[in-house]
Amino acid sequence: MTRDEARARIDHLIAEINGHNYRYYQLANPSISDFEFDLLLKELETLEREFPELLSPNSPSQRVGGEITREFETVFHRYPMLSLENTYSESELRDFDARVNRLLQGSYEYVCELKIDGVSISLIYQDGLLVRAITRGDGVRGDDVTTNIRTIRTIPLRLTPGNYPSEFEVRGEIFMPRAGFDQMNRLREEEGEVAFANPRNATAGTLKTQDSQLVARRPLDSFVYYLIGEDVAGESHYERLTMLKSWGFKVSDIKARCAGIDQVLAFIEDVGRDRAQLDFDIDGVVIKVNSIAQQEKLGYTAKSPRWAIAYKFKAEEAMTRLLSIDYQVGRTGAVTPVANLEPVFLAGTTVKRATLHNADVMEALDIRVGDSVFIEKGGEIIPKIKAVDYAQRVAGTPETLFIQNCPECNTPLLRAEGEAAWYCPNELSCPPQIKGRLVHFISRKAMNIDSLGEGKIEVLYENGLVKSLADLYDLTYDKLIGLEKIIQEEDKKEKRISFREKTVSNILSGLEKSKSVVFEKVLFALGIRFVGETVAKKLAFHYRNIENLRKASLTELITVDEIGDKIAGSVVGYFSDPANMSLIERLRNSGLKFEIHEKPGAKGNALAGKSFVVSGVFANYSREGIKETIELNGGKVSSSVSSKTDFLVAGENMGPEKRRKAEDLDVKIISEQEFTQMLG
Repeated sequence: MTRDEARARIDHLIAEINGHNYRYYQLANPSISDFEFDLLLKELETLEREFPELLSPNSPSQRVGGEITREFETVFHRYPMLSLENTYSESELRDFDARVNRLLQGSYEYVCELKIDGVSISLIYQDGLLVRAITRGDGVRGDDVTTNIRTIRTIPLRLTPGNYPSEFEVRGEIFMPRAGFDQMNRLREEEGEVAFANPRNATAGTLKTQDSQLVARRPLDSFVYYLIGEDVAGESHYERLTMLKSWGFKVSDIKARCAGIDQVLAFIEDVGRDRAQLDFDIDGVVIKVNSIAQQEKLGYTAKSPRWAIAYKFKAEEAMTRLLSIDYQVGRTGAVTPVANLEPVFLAGTTVKRATLHNADVMEALDIRVGDSVFIEKGGEIIPKIKAVDYAQRVAGTPETLFIQNCPECNTPLLRAEGEAAWYCPNELSCPPQIKGRLVHFISRKAMNIDSLGEGKIEVLYENGLVKSLADLYDLTYDKLIGLEKIIQEEDKKEKRISFREKTVSNILSGLEKSKSVVFEKVLFALGIRFVGETVAKKLAFHYRNIENLRKASLTELITVDEIGDKIAGSVVGYFSDPANMSLIERLRNSGLKFEIHEKPGAKGNALAGKSFVVSGVFANYSREGIKETIELNGGKVSSSVSSKTDFLVAGENMGPEKRRKAEDLDVKIISEQEFTQMLG
């Protein structure tokens, strides 16, 4: 076969296979058997191997993935992906309709669509070919995940010839159908892997997976819901959805044009009643003004379109029975009660456990073992007990009393005045506190030692290799090689953790790399109570090194911006403990950084004495970068606008509430360019 003959045959096969994909995935009406389809695909793959120069990234043979993405490029959206205004009430929906009516002063209609509980995506096409797929990100810029999106069979890689513009953008939602998600989880459990919590989390994690071949094996699906572009035809949103379907995109059939808000509410009621019958998760209904011209007239606020709103269903509730209460000890010693429940299906998952928060919550609920309880998923993710059905309580059920001793080390618990939590004070010997501090230390926002993890820390601790943070830097190849443990998961499945040669090499390499982590992250990694990521940065930049911080008195500490009595007291207490000073000395001797090392670039006192609030997205800085620049030049950064704020640095898509407050308080609002000029 000549090259020209191969090209013609490849083009014919691509067109035929794409047609069969469309009939199978979009129309659910295949015209050939799976065997016949596989023969066509195999012929295409054979020709592409023989003539590699004719292989296109948009060929259906590339759906199986295979590319490894080391990191995802961040790119700007041509059209910002704004969020929608949300409501849970009919009255707010009627208020939205009243605003639309007031602004348009004429007739209009709505289009109602399902609000799929997935991950938003922007698909860019040029000359009928998919050229880029971008996640929402912060709305102004997102991650380029084109390689992974190409594996999803309901997203066309190449459109059949049609009446579409040379360039356009399609907005859609990537999700996992429930059946595919359940099957995937069963396979993961059989292979000893941890099951995903819910379809949305699984979808988000999959899209950020670096191996597209793995992505191709995940049951991802899609619906598209919006068409945008300079030369896009269609005078209404509904018409454009019809156009998208005719071009080969998957558009949900569950949608409606509504003449007024009463018809919208009727659609919402129908969907709410029947949503459990859907084979994918939704969390509401999106309502859009249908006319494109009217959409443009209504325009946008800083973060959402004025012509659309999302009605969200309230968190699902279920009733079940409280079987028992466990008490978990965190890395700071805080003891959290956890309810063990009779398994109940709620919002797409089976719930067996729920948090009870603290002793005050337990007392307010007057919850007792054996009670019938109402549970809900806050934000559809975290189960919590909402109420107790006291009418079903068995007479004589004993009152629940919060434990008095640590469930792990039996040390009497303490409760500080004004605090809700009970604490185990045995910091040095209580196993979950030690392991918790180790897990915090290696976490991404701290030392970022990603070659370790909770399971490996468990193995190291049980083998007596790590009892403190500094012990990590005493680990050697000989100490690690051959370690192994079988861990039993909550669902009674077993997971084997083995320290083979590659694992050991990665751990030692990760520990060595962590020695270059900057001081403010090391300070956060120490796990000082109440010293979170932001507080650690403020203290590090104020005191410049660990010695200055160690010597600071309570009175001196509370003069630092946003450092109150509670934080200051915790810091003073930490450094007054000889065991902590010994730990820091060992970490310093291991090579960790305990002082600010100035970064190249602008620094000085150009912003000394000035207080800044930063909001929005910037062209030449990340948000953290601009904050760091302020601090390096002597300025202070606050999270909220107040009368003490000197400047609000405003980027694109900034928070409207911050702008309003700045204007009310006469705080000067400056652009990124004006900020750069201030640096001189």
